[in-house]
Amino acid sequence: MTNVSPLETLDIVTIDYESYYASDFGFKKLNTIEYVQDERFLCHQVGIQINDESREVYWGEDAITVALEEIDWSNSAVLAQNTMFDGFVLTQRYGHVPAYYCDTMAMATAHWPGQSASLKDVALRIWPDDETMRKGDELAISKGKRELTYDENKILSDYCDNDVFLCRAIFDYLLPFFPQKELDLIDLTTRMMCEPTMVADTQLLTEMRDKEQLQIKQDIEACGAERAVLSSNPKFFAYMQDIGLSPPTKINAKGKVTPCLGQSDIPYINFQAKHPEYATLWRARKSVKSTLKSTRSQRFLNSVGPNGTIPGPLRYYAAHTGRFGGTEKLNMQNLPRQSDLRLSLCAPKDEFIYVTDLSAIEARITAWLADETTLLMQFKNGICVYSDFAGRLYSKKITKKDNPVERHVGKTAQLGLGFGMGPDKFSATLESGSTGPVVIMPMHEVKQAVYLWRNTYPNIPTLWKRLEVKLANTLNPAFEETWRCLTFKNSSIILPNGMALKYNNLRFEEGQLVYDGKNKKVRLWGGPILENIAQALARIVLTDAMLAIDKDKDLPGKLVLQVHDELLYTGSRANSDNTLNLLNNHLCAPKAWAKGLPLAAEGGYDFRYSK
Repeated sequence: MTNVSPLETLDIVTIDYESYYASDFGFKKLNTIEYVQDERFLCHQVGIQINDESREVYWGEDAITVALEEIDWSNSAVLAQNTMFDGFVLTQRYGHVPAYYCDTMAMATAHWPGQSASLKDVALRIWPDDETMRKGDELAISKGKRELTYDENKILSDYCDNDVFLCRAIFDYLLPFFPQKELDLIDLTTRMMCEPTMVADTQLLTEMRDKEQLQIKQDIEACGAERAVLSSNPKFFAYMQDIGLSPPTKINAKGKVTPCLGQSDIPYINFQAKHPEYATLWRARKSVKSTLKSTRSQRFLNSVGPNGTIPGPLRYYAAHTGRFGGTEKLNMQNLPRQSDLRLSLCAPKDEFIYVTDLSAIEARITAWLADETTLLMQFKNGICVYSDFAGRLYSKKITKKDNPVERHVGKTAQLGLGFGMGPDKFSATLESGSTGPVVIMPMHEVKQAVYLWRNTYPNIPTLWKRLEVKLANTLNPAFEETWRCLTFKNSSIILPNGMALKYNNLRFEEGQLVYDGKNKKVRLWGGPILENIAQALARIVLTDAMLAIDKDKDLPGKLVLQVHDELLYTGSRANSDNTLNLLNNHLCAPKAWAKGLPLAAEGGYDFRYSK
């Protein structure tokens, strides 16, 4: 039996709010949550269209409130150009919760990855020769004005009406291209923002902010340099020269000599180590440049609602491969393990936050696509492939407990070398400490590790070459080939969920495949192509689990966030082990398109996000 789409039974209500904004009150400084919850927030107008009925624009808070109250939201899907804004206004300012969320910006982002998803640009892209399908620019007439004249309201009303019209037209154009599962993902992602249930530990966030600000102040006082000097690369460089030091430099992308002062720049790291007598200066510089904790904790505090909840905003289809991304200046895709930011996210009263995590999913998919039996058997048998490869490299038994650094090298190899990482990048990754401890290896040992990995798993380098040929063949309009769960055609790779990896303006330049990414030209070869495919397929495994969990009647709680390969779910503390097992089982459910793909998941639960 085919599931009926919610859009076949619900009214589709297209809305667009026009709200007060000014030079000091807008999205340049505030995120959506801060903006909508601010006491200055004011709706001038709302445009509404129900299904294919005529559009209406309502002026003033009283008229807006009445118009929204007359809609049966329990039987309606809300549609907007940016539903994370319009939906948040609907739920948090007016108290109406729709049955379903649709979003043309999200749809356009997925349909044209790497290209602008603004209403103006999408309308121009779809209807390049129709001047009637254009977004207006009359919004500026209301800037800085809390009260509008009749004439100003009329001009803004026409602008709002046109936005509603374009939004619905774009939705109708894009809808046939979208599988129902993707529409459901847009709905689910938007609910994480518009219907928050996670509770913020404001005391922990406040203590984190104050502690960081105090530490910065103390570090500045201890070193003797002014904050303005410490925060500026040119001024800090000149300051070091003034005190008799010769700080390192580097050549930038434009060929100019510039200061080499990044916290992960190896010359700067070595320079600091050579001058321990200036330890207080180095510490102060790092404190001033690394205000992440202070600024992010304040942003989290600003995003807490009146009831103590904090949304879990995500960008649907943020990457070319479909993976989610952080947004709203909160970037919840980047919450360091055991950090206070992560620990500040808590479950509602009498509930747990359950965290379930796919284990090495991209490495598993890579091994499966390449038919690399050695790796596949290790995954199936629960062998730690990181420790195993590290053991081969160091010629001794490696365990996570006894050899954390060596295992980290093995992990970095397994997660990076499968996608064509060479010795230079492998060395730089280890030295940066971005994924674990800083590891500095002689180049001959780095090369040994890379060549050992490629010789141990030869089917993967072979697959790089095969994929590059297949994608290059798609430049021929008549070419189409189905291989495994993928179909190669029209400069694209069709995925098993009906979506596609699209390579805009794919072509050869100087004998190499390139395509137009977001604001830049991207060079392609087999390693990155495999990485794109593995990431896209991993996303399908994860999102299939998200949708299954969302519909599972034995799991009455809520998915509240997704962080890379982790899912966060809030639910009752009763039968907690059973709940966690159900969540893990959904992540590991066999895929019809991936027979023989070994999946594994692990997790835990706590009253806060502690995993």
